Amino acid sequence: MANNGVQPEMGKEQIMFMAEKEMEYRVELFNKLTQTCFRKCAEKSYKESELNMAENSCIDRCVSKYWQVTNLVGQLLGTNPPSM
Repeated sequence: MANNGVQPEMGKEQIMFMAEKEMEYRVELFNKLTQTCFRKCAEKSYKESELNMAENSCIDRCVSKYWQVTNLVGQLLGTNPPSM
């Protein structure tokens, strides 16, 4: 009988608690990424409703670097951060 990677001694409540913590971690990570990259890349004077080419490029690089660092830290700490 397959247990789908879940230890048999874990109860439903414990599994739900772990799932909630994982979701909280992912939301926090996304919010930090969004805030950091927006602060670094978006022009402070909002002249247009869309991001310009330079801002888009900056955000792409920022997100890429953020995920690389998150993955590196996860490897060093022995955890598996969420994949993108």
